[in-house]
Amino acid sequence: MAVTVSGPDFIALQVRDVEAAAAFYEKHLGLRRAPASPPGAVVFPTEPIPFAVREPLPGVDLDAVERPGLGVALWFRTTDAQALHDRLHAAGTPILRAPEEGPFGRMFTFAGPEGYAITTHEG
Repeated sequence: MAVTVSGPDFIALQVRDVEAAAAFYEKHLGLRRAPASPPGAVVFPTEPIPFAVREPLPGVDLDAVERPGLGVALWFRTTDAQALHDRLHAAGTPILRAPEEGPFGRMFTFAGPEGYAITTHEG
């Protein structure tokens, strides 16, 4: 029997402060918490792939890295990249790459509360 992998099924960012990170994604991106989450995590039932913030796994020291997730491209879809950019910028969220036209429509990159680079695009 051949084993197959269909692709990513769940994404979780390890963060120092789960509640603060979850509040950021709720307030600024409009994500809503799942009715239940495992201990030490907050899950958002995003589609097509659920997203979560969670406590660091044993052996992970977020203070030992310049920026968590360096080398990983994490993209979120939005209905209006410019409006989201303007809202995040007004709230003081660091913008790492200004809005521009990209391969998937209007896009920009911001730093989440732990420093993860997150690109949003229209589509």
